[in-house]
Amino acid sequence: MQLDHIRGEIERMRAQVGRQRREILALQHAGISTTSAEVLLQRMLDKIDNLCIERDRLKKELPKLKSKVLGGRNW
Repeated sequence: MQLDHIRGEIERMRAQVGRQRREILALQHAGISTTSAEVLLQRMLDKIDNLCIERDRLKKELPKLKSKVLGGRNW
């Protein structure tokens, strides 16, 4: 299912963002310019935003399921 794939991709990208942020902090502590790393981080965040929009769109397209209580009556 495409929705599951997008959810997995979002989680993978979020983990990468965490690693990228830690890397930027290490570079800043070392006194190294982080401009290119910050640009990459922003592109990653933009991609996550786009994936979240796509995920939400796909969720809206899913058919609504009726929930039934176990042992409940059908009126």
